[in-house]
Order: sequence, then structure tokens, then C-alpha cells
Amino acid sequence: MNVQSLVLDLHRIGCIQFGRFRLKSGLISPIYLDLRLLISEPRLLQAVAEALASLIQGDAGGPALTFDRLAAIPYAALPIGVALALKLDRPLIYPRRETKPYGTERPIEGHFQAGERVLLLDDLITQGESKLEAIATLEQAGLVVEDVVVVVDREQGGGAALAERGYRLHSLLRLGEMLDLLAEAGAITPERRDEVRRWMRESVVRGP
Repeated sequence: MNVQSLVLDLHRIGCIQFGRFRLKSGLISPIYLDLRLLISEPRLLQAVAEALASLIQGDAGGPALTFDRLAAIPYAALPIGVALALKLDRPLIYPRRETKPYGTERPIEGHFQAGERVLLLDDLITQGESKLEAIATLEQAGLVVEDVVVVVDREQGGGAALAERGYRLHSLLRLGEMLDLLAEAGAITPERRDEVRRWMRESVVRGP
């Protein structure tokens, strides 16, 4: 599946919505990306996993990423992580968003050993806070994180925030590119695209 078909399919099933939405960061956004809906679209979920696998293996022209295990951030990235783990035949773990006060009380689910290199996976990145929180949990357990992979980079400072702390961001799609593809296909108006682009420029995080 090519990039334009992937973006149009994400829009078709409601993963890309336009309106007025409050993000986790507190920003009010004219666009909302809800990749959790992929759990109800197995073929599209598989297509996303295949595209991510190509990105990770360097098939798209970038460097192949080296890692021992995948680590998916709950909750949106978990089904993507499972599909990708099956595609790559790599083990998957995930850092819990909250530690259970019962049972094993583990902060990380799945088998791993200290010193292993993990590739962190999430559905998207805005300003990077949740990625840094997950990285802290993984590193406290003795795991090594160097690279972060996301389906969508909203291009609002998250990549720079990771880079400032020594982590590399790799994205399958960039929001600006997605807007252009949707406008070219007639799925949104040029005016809508330009509105979102203006908002993106105005809401970029520029330093600490």
C-alpha cells in the first residue's frame, strides 16, 4: 500500500478527524488523530505494521534500526505493536501507564533482561512528553533506548524534544505530508489544510 492510499484509508475510517479537540498536552487542535480505531480494521492494521516494518528494516532508504525487543506505549500503540512484533518476529514488552497495586506490581509487562536495547513504539508524537515518560520507566529497569518509532509525527516539537535528550525519532508519516495528500485527493479543502498548517506553526514547542 502506498502512502497516499494509507492516509486516505486512515481518513476514511475516522482516524483523521477535523473540528476542535483538546489534546493530552492541553493544546486545542483543529485536527485529531485516533489510531485506536485500527483495532477494528485488521487489514489496515496489517498494512500499517508492514509499512513500519519497512521503515525499521531500512527498506525505505533510511538506516536499519538495531534492537532486541519492541516496547509499545499503551494503549493506542499496543495493537500496532502486536502486529509489528508478529511481522518482524520480535518480542514485545510494554511499560504500564500505572503500576497495579496488586499481583506482581510490575511496571513493565513481558520478559526482558537489563542491558537489552528496546525500540520504543507509539501511534503518534506531538510534544514528546509521553515518550519521555515511557523511556524513563524502561531505563529505570536497565533497558537501553536509542530510537523511537511513531506512525505519525504531528511536527510540533516532539522530535526536537527527544533529540535534545539524545533519542532519535523515526516516523512513518508526517502531518504536513498527510494534509497535502488529503487536499490533493479532494478529501479536505485547501482552506482546511492551510488552517491546520497555520495552527501547527503556531503551536510548535521551541525549546524547554
